[in-house]
Amino acid sequence: MRTSSLLVAVAVAAAVVFGAAATPVTEILGGWGVIPDVDDAHVQEIGAWAVAEHIKRANDGLRFGRVSGGEEQVVSGVNYRLRIVAVNLAGQNVTYSAVVYEQIWTNTRRLLSFDKAK
Repeated sequence: MRTSSLLVAVAVAAAVVFGAAATPVTEILGGWGVIPDVDDAHVQEIGAWAVAEHIKRANDGLRFGRVSGGEEQVVSGVNYRLRIVAVNLAGQNVTYSAVVYEQIWTNTRRLLSFDKAK
């Protein structure tokens, strides 16, 4: 009887703990999650900043178009993996993939990568 009472108590505790998490989790902590609104002004501003930083390094005359998609990862700040449409010197829209690290409270922003999208 004692063992069955213990098993019932453990089952109830597990149901309470895991039952509360019955709602599906769409984002893993520390993992990448889809940016729900890439048209958000802050996301677009990060994309424009990424193109400006790339131009400083490459001097290739790209012009920012818009962020067309992306993911974010919460770390000690936020990593943004963005799909950016930019216009090259020939006037063609080209899609790039950029990774930007931002830590708002220290006013830190770094361009970690900027490459033509595959």
